[in-house]
Amino acid sequence: MRYLLFFILFSIFQFSNAQLLSGKEKNYTRKDSLRGSLRPERTDYDVKKYDLFVKVDPEKKYISGVNKISFKTSAKLPKLQIDLFENMKIDSILFRGKKLKFNREFNAVFVEFEKAIKKNKKRTIDVYYSGNPIIAKTPPWDGGFIFTKDQNGKDWVSVAVQGTGASLWYPNKDHLSDEPEEVEIHIAAPKDLVAVSNGRLMGKEELDKNFTQWNWKVVNPINNYNIILNIGDYVNFSDQFQDLDLEYYVLSYNLEKAKKSFQEVQPMMDCFYEKIGPYPFPEDSYKLVETPFLGMEHQSAVAYGNGFSFGYRGSDLSATGVGLNWDYIIIHESGHEWFGNSITAKDIADMWIHESFTSYTEAIYIECRWGLEKALTYLNGVKRTMVRNNKPIIGDYGVNAEGSGDMYFKGANMINTLRFVINNDEKWWNILNNFTSEFKHTTTDTESVVAFFEAETGLELTPFFDQYLRYTKLPQLQFKKEKNVISYRWKTDVKNFEIPVELSNDAEEIRIYPTNKWQELDQEISTKHLKVNLKKFYITTNLEEVLKK
Repeated sequence: MRYLLFFILFSIFQFSNAQLLSGKEKNYTRKDSLRGSLRPERTDYDVKKYDLFVKVDPEKKYISGVNKISFKTSAKLPKLQIDLFENMKIDSILFRGKKLKFNREFNAVFVEFEKAIKKNKKRTIDVYYSGNPIIAKTPPWDGGFIFTKDQNGKDWVSVAVQGTGASLWYPNKDHLSDEPEEVEIHIAAPKDLVAVSNGRLMGKEELDKNFTQWNWKVVNPINNYNIILNIGDYVNFSDQFQDLDLEYYVLSYNLEKAKKSFQEVQPMMDCFYEKIGPYPFPEDSYKLVETPFLGMEHQSAVAYGNGFSFGYRGSDLSATGVGLNWDYIIIHESGHEWFGNSITAKDIADMWIHESFTSYTEAIYIECRWGLEKALTYLNGVKRTMVRNNKPIIGDYGVNAEGSGDMYFKGANMINTLRFVINNDEKWWNILNNFTSEFKHTTTDTESVVAFFEAETGLELTPFFDQYLRYTKLPQLQFKKEKNVISYRWKTDVKNFEIPVELSNDAEEIRIYPTNKWQELDQEISTKHLKVNLKKFYITTNLEEVLKK
């Protein structure tokens, strides 16, 4: 029964947090390329600010509003592309008080200017829209709005659209490569409810006898899919970590549970500040917001729906017991503030940059609280229960296609392997701090991340990352025995794969330096109980079989 439970959890988790767009590989259409590719209509302008007004009618499951999109041209711009799902209606697009012509192609909207805007000009268009947004059937594993009721029968509304796209519910330039530098979000909600969004609350105002508008502002760059709204019977309480404001919004009847459960944020922040650097958005505060779905890394307003329990919905993804010592959603989704929200992939094909590093933060937290051995036990557990090694982690570029769900725990174990390749913990933690500092508030890609780690370590790591990210097979440390002489080499899909690995026997730990060519094992090394350290190095090996011969 336990194995059945973890099979079910694994199947679900493949679509957790990031709504993986699998099943479309190699069958891409014009619709995919319009969403995922970069053309002059997108690259010739840089979004500076979204000023989003949206009114939510839970009874009708209907939203309406305007997004005032401010941008700066990087080239002459006769027309631009914004995005909004086909089921949503664009009522009008205004530029300097006049309506602009526009036409749709699937979810892409091409806006034409009467006269091309010159390079290096700052302009704003107002996009008025309305409609019944797509409702998620199993959030957050599919994208959409969530209209539900709390246990007191009050409306509870939220949205989760990572992977699916923020253009599901508001007009924007829906591509990871361009983040607005600031955002204002104005949410008109039923007057007896509270609306919570990203950043800091700037105030509220009564619109009429039925609706109150809640005004929020973000002053840091933010991913489109991270811009969200939450509406419910919320109460707020606060805390402080060093100079960082901690804000919590939970349903009124869960206040006492939350006050106890959210105490975990303090040791988490203490750990992350030391190991991966300061919180990247202090100006916008850190928030946990209770949601009617499991969780999502909504920047400065992390969605939380784990029931105030330890583990992943009360279960341990690693099947080791270690995962039951802490709240999975608090740690994982908060880790995304550093990896995914601050450091963002330019193309969704490189989502491993978000998920692999964030999944590794789970092990970082465990190590801070309970020690390295527990962290290694957890990582070894999740790679056994959760990794399939059936598809490459990197997806296809330019078509809005993510890679394999192995980006989570295979990726985390890859990063853990790199730590022990470096074999210097002081250097390792300095590298992670430098990574989050140097790449703070930027969009990036695989090549840039690999180049950074190569520069920091002085190692040739392109073959290492390529083997784990672009191929399904793990590196195999092969051994053979001929006339009592044992030889070893790496068997990999890539060429020039060279990383050290740790062996141990009853007497000592041994570090060897395999390449793709056969080398002889030092004959002075005792082969009695000789093992490869598979907790520190995520590889396969045939050593045990060879020693039995």
